[in-house]
Amino acid sequence: MSWEGKEERQMKCYETFELSFQGEAPKGSYAEVALSAVFTCGEKCWNVKGFYAGNNTYKVRFLPQTEGEYTWKVSGVVEKEGRETCTETESHGMVKTEGNHFVYQDGSKYLPFGTTIYALAHQPETLIDQTIEALKQAPFNKVRHCVFPKHYDYNHNDPEFYPFEKKEDGSWDVHHPCFAYWNHLEGVIHRLEEMGIESDLILFHAYDCWGFSSLSIEEAKVYLDYLMRRLSAIPSIWWSMANEYDIMFNYTMEDWYEIEKTICENDPYHHLLSNHNCMRYYDHSREAITHCSMQTIAVHKGDEWQERYKKPVIFDEFCYEGNIEHEWGNISGFEMTNRFWKICTKGAYGTHGETFYSDDEVLWWSKGGVLKGKSPKRIAYLKDFLYNLPDCLEPWHEPVWEEQDEMYDSKEENPFIKLIKSLNPEEKETLDFKSGECGGHCGDDVFLKYFGIQCAEVAWIKLPKDHKYKVEMIDVWEMTRETLIEETSGTTSLKLPGKEGIAVLATKIA
Repeated sequence: MSWEGKEERQMKCYETFELSFQGEAPKGSYAEVALSAVFTCGEKCWNVKGFYAGNNTYKVRFLPQTEGEYTWKVSGVVEKEGRETCTETESHGMVKTEGNHFVYQDGSKYLPFGTTIYALAHQPETLIDQTIEALKQAPFNKVRHCVFPKHYDYNHNDPEFYPFEKKEDGSWDVHHPCFAYWNHLEGVIHRLEEMGIESDLILFHAYDCWGFSSLSIEEAKVYLDYLMRRLSAIPSIWWSMANEYDIMFNYTMEDWYEIEKTICENDPYHHLLSNHNCMRYYDHSREAITHCSMQTIAVHKGDEWQERYKKPVIFDEFCYEGNIEHEWGNISGFEMTNRFWKICTKGAYGTHGETFYSDDEVLWWSKGGVLKGKSPKRIAYLKDFLYNLPDCLEPWHEPVWEEQDEMYDSKEENPFIKLIKSLNPEEKETLDFKSGECGGHCGDDVFLKYFGIQCAEVAWIKLPKDHKYKVEMIDVWEMTRETLIEETSGTTSLKLPGKEGIAVLATKIA
């Protein structure tokens, strides 16, 4: 709530708190103003920067992390101090990582089911309204979208306004933000937030005809400083350093590390942070990187990367349901659904996108509009299924060949096991591609086996012998679930319908 000398104002935990002050416009940079504040609660304190918002208005935003009594002191172009009582809220707070998964600050479960609308904030208001209405009926709780406008196939329109004003020579002046644009962007973010949708905000990208991808690293740091001053106190934001950082040849790896450092130094709340690739993966082992944001069709590698990085893995781009000419934009609704189930069964996460041709160039993946594909309602079914499990899924490596052990005197004599143990990494990759099934589990309470494009009528599942399990069959396309076996344990034979998109769920009987 804005503070303009009024007595009544309210601070709530996990919600943006705003102080607003009137003063003369800055004499120099409008981006790097001398304005900061210290918020103190007990022995904890937070140092935050304020910003100039235009119209002789300065603002300081703060995201309280705990209930209690706060004091604040503003310094710089404004000298003020005050006291607030932070009360409880119904908000869940920021999304954080917990092992290989995510959770809200208040401990509530969060499973990311994202979609991509790159140029959402750069469309006419009527189209944004239409997109918001479509999202209200969709399962998505994360949207990837860009700060800078996008210029690419099926996206050739100029936006109404841009993030910066221009200098006399026509170049962008990062020291003079366009306040109308930033107000508009915040409005889009807040509309998503009101629906429980996180903004995975893409800070840089290469698809540009205006010159934003050519900002010097010094200009980029000024832009990031202003962005953090304005947006870091919004709880529903993630930082995606770039979309396809590796095709932004204006920046070296050292520049990306500097960008990473700048974000971390200017974000008092440590929002989620990652960097998205085209072909060359970013180094997700870096301490500041909270999760892996991957572009690849190798969706079987989720468990490998979880093991390597000890962080959540999101396949933020693995092709789009659609019918355009690009191979990345014309997979079927079934294949989108199939890849989601493969990804999620192993405890990783996926991001949807749609690219259905339209004469008006309104394609969901870039501009939004309406959803046309067959996968969203199947993704909704998967989302509901996963939220109703007792815990997040972890990869389950079922001992596939053990049913043949009885043919041999010992497990070591099994030729399949011998071969698998002898494979080099490249050969193991081939095995992963060959295997169409994948598994996940919640301790010994739940086991999930997804058969993908396999069309088996006869299969098996190898369950613990010391518990009893109910076994159900899930048709991921028809969105049906039926009981196969009321009670079983150990290696269990299954009778399946001989079609694609079948999963088997085993739940421990209490």
